[in-house]
Amino acid sequence: MKSIHIAVTHISWSNWAGTTSSTATRIVAPASRDEVVAAVAAAAADGLPVKAVGSGHSFTAAAATSGVRVELGKLDGLVSIDPTARLATVQAGMTLRRLNAVLAAHGLALPNLGDIDTQTISGALATGTHGTGAGFGCLSTFVDSLELVTGKGEVLRCSTSSSPDVFHAAAVNVGALGIVTELTLRCVDAFTLRAEEEPAPLSSVLADLDSLVAANDHVEFYWFPYTDRVQVKRNNRVPVNDAPLSRWRGWLDDDLLSNRVFAGACRLGRAVPGLVPAINGVAARALSARTYTAPSYEVFCTPRRVRFVEMEYGLPREALPEAFAALRRIVAALPSHVVFPVEVRFTAADDLWLSHGYGRDSAYIAIHQYVGMPYEEYFRRFEAAATALGGRPHWGKLHFRDASYFASAYPRFGDFQAVRDALDPDRVFTNGYLDRILG
Repeated sequence: MKSIHIAVTHISWSNWAGTTSSTATRIVAPASRDEVVAAVAAAAADGLPVKAVGSGHSFTAAAATSGVRVELGKLDGLVSIDPTARLATVQAGMTLRRLNAVLAAHGLALPNLGDIDTQTISGALATGTHGTGAGFGCLSTFVDSLELVTGKGEVLRCSTSSSPDVFHAAAVNVGALGIVTELTLRCVDAFTLRAEEEPAPLSSVLADLDSLVAANDHVEFYWFPYTDRVQVKRNNRVPVNDAPLSRWRGWLDDDLLSNRVFAGACRLGRAVPGLVPAINGVAARALSARTYTAPSYEVFCTPRRVRFVEMEYGLPREALPEAFAALRRIVAALPSHVVFPVEVRFTAADDLWLSHGYGRDSAYIAIHQYVGMPYEEYFRRFEAAATALGGRPHWGKLHFRDASYFASAYPRFGDFQAVRDALDPDRVFTNGYLDRILG
């Protein structure tokens, strides 16, 4: 076995949002499965913990370590693709942006995506990343099989038919079971989406929510705090890309208004908090209606250049009205102001043990705050309301829950722990975050 021990010390790392940082004893950047195995073996021999990192887009400390940081950037290749079977096998460090381009070149696409594409595929799956759509689970439900290096230095391939317990644990694993090196994804033929985006009164959207969700392939809405206005987004599959968005309109909406102007508004709100309600009122009126068609991944994913912190809770879908009403009361009573919109999305039930959607159709409420503005009281108050309704926090976003809560929130939590004991008995892959959420 080839050693890749690198004598580099005190390498600092921080995530995209700046909410966590760590200094590793050493880093490795493997370019193959064998080099991952060697890195894990060397770390275990030295008594050092190991964490893999991708793009750093998790808001939590899931990837932080004082031991060995394994950077996956070189593991970004296409292993194989079968357009007829609609299966694509890729290395774990491939970003969603690159994955989307690779699949499109072969006439394929993922059935659904979230709204950003900067994460690595393994990082997105590990935290339960999801998009919106009543008929779709999180991205991990598209995994056909995966390969990981365990804490014992073994290479294990699993699927629903081979080591199914490991598969149902590893599909959403929060980095606790090993380092995923390769994934096979179930794809669909490339498709076009018709995007319809329009402002609407909050009351009418909430009153018609069940039919809105049922009538569209993908629907979500954004509420602007201190207003009664939302921006509704409907995305539906259509046969022809016959109404592309003009370059000028795309620049105006997605670059100028949604990023540059919004960033300026956030900075003003941070400097003069009392202006936030008025700023949100202006922002809610600035977004106009638009309709266009484009390849699916171009509609699903949009640029996000304004830095923020985020908490997101998945709730039983029937609990959404009560949770949203509680959120509005919380925002109105906060001593500080909330400048970022609130996002609401929907997913189907799945059977992956640590998926937020395990066993139930879900509604997700994501709350955000601009970097540098107070957020903890806002997040804690909303978390109390969400957990009282059976909410499960997104594994990659800020929350304050621990293993005792998750043991009650996830019916297969004990089974996940048993798989972890088998694959990583010496806790090679642990860190402070995992100690808190898994015990």
